[in-house]
Amino acid sequence: MENIAPALLEWFYKNQRILPFRTDPSPYHVWLSEIMLQQTRVSAALPYYERFLAALPDIPALAACEEEKLHKLWEGLGYYSRVRNLQKAARIVCEQYGGQLPADYDALRALPGIGDYTAGAIASISFGLAVPAVDGNVLRVFSRLYNDPGVITEPAVKRAFTARVMEHQPPEKAGDYNQALMELGALVCVPNGAPLCEQCPLASLCEARRAGTALELPHKAAPKARRIEPVTVVLAEDAEERFLLQQRPPKGLLAGLWQPLLWEGEALSAEEVCARLEALGLACEGIEPLPAAKHIFSHIEWRMSGYSVCVGSAEAPAGCVWASREQLQNEYTLPGAFKAYKKKLGL
Repeated sequence: MENIAPALLEWFYKNQRILPFRTDPSPYHVWLSEIMLQQTRVSAALPYYERFLAALPDIPALAACEEEKLHKLWEGLGYYSRVRNLQKAARIVCEQYGGQLPADYDALRALPGIGDYTAGAIASISFGLAVPAVDGNVLRVFSRLYNDPGVITEPAVKRAFTARVMEHQPPEKAGDYNQALMELGALVCVPNGAPLCEQCPLASLCEARRAGTALELPHKAAPKARRIEPVTVVLAEDAEERFLLQQRPPKGLLAGLWQPLLWEGEALSAEEVCARLEALGLACEGIEPLPAAKHIFSHIEWRMSGYSVCVGSAEAPAGCVWASREQLQNEYTLPGAFKAYKKKLGL
C-alpha cells in the first residue's frame, strides 16, 4: 500500500466541513467536542456545543459549575456519565495542571472519561503530537482500504489497524491527517450504506472496492442482547399544577438525574398505582393512562406504561420535589428516556 497521506490531505483541505472546534482547535474545545460527539451526530451536537461554551467558556468554569446547571446544559444529549466525567477531569486539570490540559498523551489518557481515541484527538489536533486517533470512522476506512475481515471490536485487531494508521501518518501533520481520516469515514466511506467510492481520494488504492466487499466491511462482534424491563411511570400533579419529580440514586443508570415517579421492573395497574401513591401520602383524586413508550439504553430496554394522576395537595415524599412547569424548563434535568411524556409536563 503506497502512502495515502498526500491524496488524503489534499482531499481534506478542499472538502472538510467548517466546524467551530476546527476553526478554533484549542485543547478545551477539541476535548468538549469529542466528548459530545460520542454517540451523537455532529449536526445534533453543535447547538449544545455552542450553548455549553457560552455558559462555561474554560476549564475552571466547567470545574466550578453546579451539578444541576451542568446537567441542564447537557439535557438532550444523553449518556450523562460523559458530562460527569468531563467535570471530574476538569477538576483534576485545575488541581494538577493549572486549568490547562497537558500536552502529553499519557497524561490526557489518565483523565476520567478520556480514552485512547479522545487523548489522541486532543494531542494531535491541539498540540501537534504524532499520535493516533482511531475511532469507528477510521477503523471502517482501514478495514475497507485493506479489505481486512478482522473483527474491529477485538483489541488485537484494533491495535493492528492502529499500527497501519501510524505507518501513513506524516508526523508534521498528525492532527490534519487524523481529522482527514475521520472526515473521510463520516462523509465518504460511510456506515450503514454504500460508500461513495466515486468521491474517495483513495478509491484507486482500496482493496475492498477492487474485491467488491466494501458493503460487507467492517466486521464487528455481534451485540449482546438487551434486557427488557417493564417500567411504570406516574405523572403526579398537585393542586398547584406542579409535578412530582424523584431524584435517582447517585450511582448507576441515569445517576443523580430527576425523573417522574416510577417503578422499575413492574407494570402496575391503575389500582396498584393508587395504592402505591397512598402509601407515599398522596391521595389519588383522578387517574388516566399514558401512552406506552420505550427507551433503549446500551444494555437495557425500558418498556414504559403509566398514568397521569391528580393527587391534590400534599408534601413531597422523601427523595422527591414538586416542580412547576417553569422549573422543569429552567432548573431540573429530565433525561431523554421520558421524551414521550415531556409534552404532558409542558416541555
